[in-house]
Amino acid sequence: MQNIKAYNTLSRKLEDFTPLNGKKVNMYVCGPTVYNLIHLGNARPLCVFDCIRRYLIHAGYDVNYITNFTDVDDKIIRKANEENVKASEISEKYIVEFFKDSDGLGVMRSSVYPKVTENMDAIIALVAKLVDKGFAYENEGDVYFSALKFDGYGKLSHMPIDDLSSGARVDVSEKKREPLDFALWKAAKPGEPSWDSPWGKGRPGWHIECSTMSEKYAGDTLDIHGGGQDLMFPHHENEVAQSEAATGKPLAKYWLHNGFLNIDNTKMSKSLGNFFTVRDVAEKYGYDAIRFFLISAHYRNPVNYTDKLIESAKASLERMKTCREALEMAVANAASSSEKISEEVENFTAKAKQDFDSAMAFDFNTADAIASIFELVTSVNILLTKQTANKNELLKCAAVFDELTGILGLDLRDNGSEKIPKEVTDLAEARTAAKKEKNFSLADELREKIKILGYNIEDTRQGVKITKI
Repeated sequence: MQNIKAYNTLSRKLEDFTPLNGKKVNMYVCGPTVYNLIHLGNARPLCVFDCIRRYLIHAGYDVNYITNFTDVDDKIIRKANEENVKASEISEKYIVEFFKDSDGLGVMRSSVYPKVTENMDAIIALVAKLVDKGFAYENEGDVYFSALKFDGYGKLSHMPIDDLSSGARVDVSEKKREPLDFALWKAAKPGEPSWDSPWGKGRPGWHIECSTMSEKYAGDTLDIHGGGQDLMFPHHENEVAQSEAATGKPLAKYWLHNGFLNIDNTKMSKSLGNFFTVRDVAEKYGYDAIRFFLISAHYRNPVNYTDKLIESAKASLERMKTCREALEMAVANAASSSEKISEEVENFTAKAKQDFDSAMAFDFNTADAIASIFELVTSVNILLTKQTANKNELLKCAAVFDELTGILGLDLRDNGSEKIPKEVTDLAEARTAAKKEKNFSLADELREKIKILGYNIEDTRQGVKITKI
């Protein structure tokens, strides 16, 4: 296993990956605001950081992976009012829908999924600590963080203070002393969910929740904080300020940000009519094609979604699936053997693993990792055409194939296929026997019987292939 290097947004350098506590890795990736189905932009960090997590586990690390749910927010409250239900009903509904899509994308379940509403006491305590330390102030029930009191504000986004002050996504309010100040606690408005606090009834600002929950579930300093590039400012910048002001320690050793996702080279937007939910795209192309498409580029690079590109991704994935299926058939039809694995097979499987590991160890380059798998596919397909591989060699190829695709969260084995009925397999075996005896009329008759039962039968180099019509 090679030494892992990761590009740290904070330092803007490629750094050796050395966790704070040996083989233990605390990893926090910002989760969704649960007011709607997740869209393709949400899916990208889900998939790329899942690959990073899987590779770290493969490399021997014990990963504590935290994904939060923002379950109280202006958007949730607005949707609840539109549907005349409680905000909690909206959030709980879309948490269920989130898991349907996340599971569909092959994303491993996080170690914990903390919710804002379940951590209110800890959030209030952190806000109070910042007020007591002089980093925050109250005004008519709102509490704001004084950004300029934190030395180093802007160090994550690498923007001068003047540029940040005039930049986008800075909330305007007459209650703030400075434009860059941001809300830690918001005074309650009529009809909104609220909680008691030292400053009156209210609810948290957006940024404070992640600082609270990362500290609660991973301690003062994370090994990795991940998220989309769009969160770098103001969300992550504000997380850094409030967490480090409170603890005096770095919030995270490594900051990893995935690139933007565009639609036909344009930013995805409901107003432009180019907004796609994961559910909609999955119905057309499948979840596995979405995942493959999203990890086909290096995570720091932007990704452009078009129908043509997702179709190309689906076709590439089918090439992998076809190879894995051919291997499965060859293994099933191969006689048990004590023969050794040839030097050729040992060499190309070892090279695939080495190239894959080199790619992933160098800033988690899934694009090059996928290229190494396709090289393996080419070698396996050549091996299968020779019809000289013994069972041990076929099993070796299958094991390496499953290992590498598994690290990328691509399970290409035909686990979900309907089991072929025994009546059909018995007829297929009888047909094979008839062909060996050169009784081709009987073989054709048996093929027709199999077809009547709803199945096709095909003779391939790897053996008999049965598929449902």
